[in-house]
Amino acid sequence: MLVIVLIIVGVLIAGFFGLRTVQAFREVRSHRPPPPFENKQPETDVQLIRDWMTIPYIARMYHVPPFVIFDALDIPLNKNLEKSLRQLNDEFYPDAKGFVETQVKAVVLENLSPPPTVPITPTGQSVPTP
Repeated sequence: MLVIVLIIVGVLIAGFFGLRTVQAFREVRSHRPPPPFENKQPETDVQLIRDWMTIPYIARMYHVPPFVIFDALDIPLNKNLEKSLRQLNDEFYPDAKGFVETQVKAVVLENLSPPPTVPITPTGQSVPTP
């Protein structure tokens, strides 16, 4: 009788902690990292663009709409959002190594928003922004 009671207690303990583990796993999977570039100044140095980056990543980083980049490359947006620049180059321009990366740098440079201007007083001093 003691063995049966210990087995039942063991199964109950294992079930309790098993359910807690499943619940914790579901909770962790539902968490997503915060958007990395929200409310930040856009990057301005296009030399930081690398062939491992995707076009949506570059679009967020430089605040350039992704469709502008896809249009300039003459690549359809559909099914190509998850592909890196290297993968896009291999698929659409296999004979021109580095073509996509170079074109993306040029398009981003053309479409960068102008840097914010700081008002200057007649004495040549900048005015603090509120």
